[in-house]
Amino acid sequence: MADRITSHNGELNNPHIHHGNRLIATHMRFCWGDNTVILFDHWPGKDTAMYALAIIFVFCLAFLIEFLLAFEFTKPGETKVGACLIRTELYMVRSGLSYMVMLAVLSYNGGIFLAAVSGHAVGFLVFQSRLFRKSDGE
Repeated sequence: MADRITSHNGELNNPHIHHGNRLIATHMRFCWGDNTVILFDHWPGKDTAMYALAIIFVFCLAFLIEFLLAFEFTKPGETKVGACLIRTELYMVRSGLSYMVMLAVLSYNGGIFLAAVSGHAVGFLVFQSRLFRKSDGE
């Protein structure tokens, strides 16, 4: 009897939500393929080229987040109002980009998930790992 859960509209075990006159699938597992919706209605849709663009877009967003995490754009210890405003604005941009990547991953598309993780990993490798940093002796 535990598998018979009634939703708020009285339907049993329905993996769909009615939103106006649209039916939205609410699957909670990764799917593979280019027929998906990421961030915006009808994007990328069923177009394979737009799906590839969506993967590149999510990868670049995750890479940009790592770039913004790695650098201080103001001098250390600077407490002027302008420097605080710059740090606050950059924090706001980084938070917004992070939420966009999170929402893209919540499309439960395997390719988008791999693009987000890869973007973070490559960004970390380039900007924060010691592999590309100069040592103090150089």
